[in-house]
Amino acid sequence: MAQTVPGITDIGFQSLGQQYIRIAEVFQSRQGEGLLTGTESVFVRTSGCNLRCWFCDTPYASWAIEGDRLTIDEIISRVTSFSARHVVITGGEPMLFPGVVDLTHRLESKGYHITIETSGTRYLPVACHLLSISPKLSNSTPSWKEHPRWAAAHERRRYCPSVVRELIRRYPYQIKFVIDTERDVAEVENYLEEVPEIDRHRVLLMPQGIDQRVLEEKARWLKPLCEKHGFLFCPRKQIEWYGPVRGT
Repeated sequence: MAQTVPGITDIGFQSLGQQYIRIAEVFQSRQGEGLLTGTESVFVRTSGCNLRCWFCDTPYASWAIEGDRLTIDEIISRVTSFSARHVVITGGEPMLFPGVVDLTHRLESKGYHITIETSGTRYLPVACHLLSISPKLSNSTPSWKEHPRWAAAHERRRYCPSVVRELIRRYPYQIKFVIDTERDVAEVENYLEEVPEIDRHRVLLMPQGIDQRVLEEKARWLKPLCEKHGFLFCPRKQIEWYGPVRGT
């Protein structure tokens, strides 16, 4: 039976008891963001998302989804063809796919460390050793003029504090906010007031951008703000190391 999400079709389904997930890419690289920066990891990118951030750097997994429908066995075969023992399941939004539950538990049984990168808008009972939650601020909403339907849907879906509370209760976590301008930091503080269960020492602020020069310019004012507010600064090391290219 096909899984359906408003505005999304054909991203995952079950057939004769077999679970499939649409996968955009599987590759090995270094983790470029967060508490495990620099860790060699296999990245499994699911294709399909319930949000439409205007600055999304993987539009082939959100705005115009690509990829193959793979069984859990096929995904695991691709993962085990690489040498890294850390797996990052990302997207798109991996929590849209029920098959991710089976995938993560099977990878855990094989001894892999699992990070899941999610917007914190959906919950699944996954196996996870680090949940990287990136709640979307108002700075993420696409143009109301150019994409009115997606802007409305994005605004309805992006803020889910009850889901975030459940996720941080169940899993080791980091909270990563994408910062575009200095005023976004005030919105982060408002968010943390609404969800006081979040440990401020696990909050990372990351500059928005896919150009190293732009990231460095934003880092100049964001680093002091992180120190002032007691947050961690989160660079995008993959952009520095490889540039804005796929498979990194």
